Amino acid sequence: MAGQSLLGRRRHVFEIEDQPWLPPAIRDGVTGYLNYLGNLDARPYQGFCDALAAALRVTGEREILDLCSGSAGPLPTLIAELDRRDLPVRVRLTDLFPNADAMVAAASTVPGRIVHEARPVDATAVPAELAGFRLLCNAFHHFRPAQARAILADAVAQRRGIALFEGVGRYPASIFTCMVTSLGVLATSLFIRPIRWSRLALTWVVPAIPAVATWDGVVSCLRVYSPDELRELLATVPGAEDYSWQIEAEPLGPVRVTWLVGAPRANA
Repeated sequence: MAGQSLLGRRRHVFEIEDQPWLPPAIRDGVTGYLNYLGNLDARPYQGFCDALAAALRVTGEREILDLCSGSAGPLPTLIAELDRRDLPVRVRLTDLFPNADAMVAAASTVPGRIVHEARPVDATAVPAELAGFRLLCNAFHHFRPAQARAILADAVAQRRGIALFEGVGRYPASIFTCMVTSLGVLATSLFIRPIRWSRLALTWVVPAIPAVATWDGVVSCLRVYSPDELRELLATVPGAEDYSWQIEAEPLGPVRVTWLVGAPRANA
C-alpha cells in the first residue's frame, strides 16, 4: 500500500494547460502562480534533495537540465537546498513552450546560476548537446504513459541522470487543496513578480487564471504516477537495469510528495 495512491489507477483527464490553443497570458499566469507556490516552503524537497545530491555526487554532474520548466518552478529553492548540501549547481531551463520573460526573471533571483534555452525543447527527445542531470518538477504527470516512458528512455539512452518531483498526488487531502486553488490565486496575485496588468485582469476581472489553475490542479492530482506505476514504466525501458533508482512517496502532513532519482551505475 505504501507505493499506491489512495484513488486507484492513474487517470489522464483533460488538462487545459496542455492545449496549444491556450492563450500565453493565461498559461504564463498559471505557471507563475505555481512558481510562486513552489518556492514558499523548502520542506517538501528535503528527501528529494538528499537523493538528488547523492546522485549528483555519483555522476560528478554540477549542471542540471530542467525540462518542462514553465516559469522555473521551485528551482531557486532547489539550488539553495543543494548549496546547503555543499553541491553548488548551475541550471539550464528548457520548455516546449518557453516563457523567456519568466525564465529571465527566475535567473535574476539566483544571479549567475540559472540560464535558459530560447528554443523549444521536447522532453521526450532532448538534443544530445544539452548536457546535465535532467530534472522535471511537477511536470511528469503531463505525459501519457508512452511519452513518460520515452522521457525515461531518452535519458537512459544518453546515459544522463534523471530526477522527477511531484508535489501533488492521488490523495483526498491533495485533491481538496487543489479544489480551493482559486482562492490562492486571488490571494497571491499582487505578490507575483513581475506584476502584469494582463495577469491581474485575467485574475480579477475575467477569472480565467484561477479557473484554469483550479481545474488543472485537481486533474494533476489524478494524473500523477504512483511509485508502482513509475516502476512499471522503468521495467520497459532498455538499459534501465544499469541505473540505480530511488522512488518514494514521502509523507508530508496529510499528503505525500512523489519523487524519482535515477543515475547510471559507474560499473555498467
